[in-house]
Amino acid sequence: MSISHLKISGIRNLQAVEFPPASRINIISGQNGSGKTSVLEAIHFLSSTRSFRTSELRHVLTQGQEAALVFSRVLAPGSTQPLPLGVERRLNGDVRVRFDGRSLDAAELASLLPVQVLYSGTFELLDGSPSIRRQFVDWGGFHADTQFIQLWRGFRRALKQRNSLLKYGKIDRFQMQVWDREFVAYGTQLTAHRRAYIDALVPQFERILKVLLGDVSIELKFYPGWDSKRSLEEVLLDQFEREAAQGFTLTGPQRADLRFRWDGVNAAERLSRGQKKLVVSALRLAQGQLYRLQSQRPCIYLIDDLPSELDEPHVRLFCQFLEQSHDQCFITCVDPDTLTEFWSPDTDLALFHLDAGHLTCRQR
Repeated sequence: MSISHLKISGIRNLQAVEFPPASRINIISGQNGSGKTSVLEAIHFLSSTRSFRTSELRHVLTQGQEAALVFSRVLAPGSTQPLPLGVERRLNGDVRVRFDGRSLDAAELASLLPVQVLYSGTFELLDGSPSIRRQFVDWGGFHADTQFIQLWRGFRRALKQRNSLLKYGKIDRFQMQVWDREFVAYGTQLTAHRRAYIDALVPQFERILKVLLGDVSIELKFYPGWDSKRSLEEVLLDQFEREAAQGFTLTGPQRADLRFRWDGVNAAERLSRGQKKLVVSALRLAQGQLYRLQSQRPCIYLIDDLPSELDEPHVRLFCQFLEQSHDQCFITCVDPDTLTEFWSPDTDLALFHLDAGHLTCRQR
């Protein structure tokens, strides 16, 4: 899907923003605090009912508002007839998602309008907690295989029940065996799907990283959450006494991680800030490209402050890659002149400017 019309209300300092995005490249400029990132936040909200900046709706809402509402018209690949998609979320907890006259649940919405976000928080893919990298892997697994969400839910249920038994001390061995079997069955299958996804992602990541960063070679490896030379069932048996003492499950897919190495060293410790940005960007772009290959559908890219941390040659390379991807992109910057010269005259490109929450269109 791509967005052909967007209307935003109730989000941060944006003043009832409404505009028709270009099908390919949209550059949104403005001074810091003008609301540029909030436009990207609104598009992410449209795709997921959530912000990528905070989990608290009250921090997203315009002061004095009770609800955030984003309405759009979206186009399926090859279609000329846009369809309405709207998302509303209220402070009282109510969430409404409507697409072409029917309601959608969260999973259906995520499948309908997949987005990739590149912003300052994306650096956490390299140096943040493992949970952030698991979320990244699981996004890919969810979109790659319809079975993935059921395996993920089954594993989370087994983990929760197992931890509950361990926490309360007096362990019913029969119940523990039941949940151990569930934990192993779901956990083993979930891990196989995660590993298969990373195996498919790595060639895309390496290809894009070479475009953006030249000869810097980053090794990307998947760690399943336990010693893979042993079965998960064997590990659980070995660690039962320690787990009973500590009150929770010590190993398993809930400890999975991605590891980045540069010449055998943790890449996060060696890379400069600009190099880190290009590595995490390559990772997000690779995920979007793999999604397109697997689904034959495009991904929308939301890129906040693209020129920051990068010199002009790398900005040019980044823009050239986005242009060749043929996906819809929303890119923010302070000065549009840092980006406008890098696109072909034939590319469908639109320029917008934000000033104190008010958006205006600009000539190319």
